[in-house]
Amino acid sequence: MSGIFDLKLTVQPEHIDVLGHVNNVVYVQWMQDVASAHIEQLGVGLPQYLALKHAMVAVEHQVQYRKAALADEEVILRTWLNDLSSLYSFRQYAFYRPADKSLLFTGSTKWACIEIATGRPKRMSPAFTQAYQPLGHELNPFDFSDVDHENEDK
Repeated sequence: MSGIFDLKLTVQPEHIDVLGHVNNVVYVQWMQDVASAHIEQLGVGLPQYLALKHAMVAVEHQVQYRKAALADEEVILRTWLNDLSSLYSFRQYAFYRPADKSLLFTGSTKWACIEIATGRPKRMSPAFTQAYQPLGHELNPFDFSDVDHENEDK
């Protein structure tokens, strides 16, 4: 099972917009960053994409900004897979501030499997379907009481 994946980072000055908080575009970049780190951990990152000649690409994002993140704050980017089909994987995100366990952002992405050479849809290989397993119902990804800080700062 893929499980919950956390990536810890510290908000940098370049993440901050003219209003003094993390810019909304940065959250979308963080979605990409934590998804990439998660698939690397699962063993199906860029090298495997190139070897298998197919990859997962984002086709739809949904986002909800809940609270502002500020410069120098620690933020946990959390992601997990919540559904899978032969062509699509569905990834969820919950970004939160561990200092006060505030939920800052939630989102989801629909990822499609494509053949790299043509950009056309392609069924996921067994390497993908074995790695991309949805989160089990016994785990609550919105339980921030036991934060895993093993992942490196970005």
